[in-house]
Amino acid sequence: MSGYNLIWAFIGLAVLSALGYVVVPKGTNQTVIRTMIVMTIACCYMTWAITYLAQLHPLIFPRKTNLRPHVEHE
Repeated sequence: MSGYNLIWAFIGLAVLSALGYVVVPKGTNQTVIRTMIVMTIACCYMTWAITYLAQLHPLIFPRKTNLRPHVEHE
């Protein structure tokens, strides 16, 4: 896990967004379809990036706790 994965994913998704922008056929809803494609890819990337960074550099580190009290057997 490294921070470079964010950059590579961004580059790949930027290319995918550009490809989706160009491939959309002409028509009355062309702008709406282009907006949907670009916004979907951007939102998915942001969700993934935030989750990835939260795991890469957690704000709260897990602590080991003893959940079961020690019971001595007779």
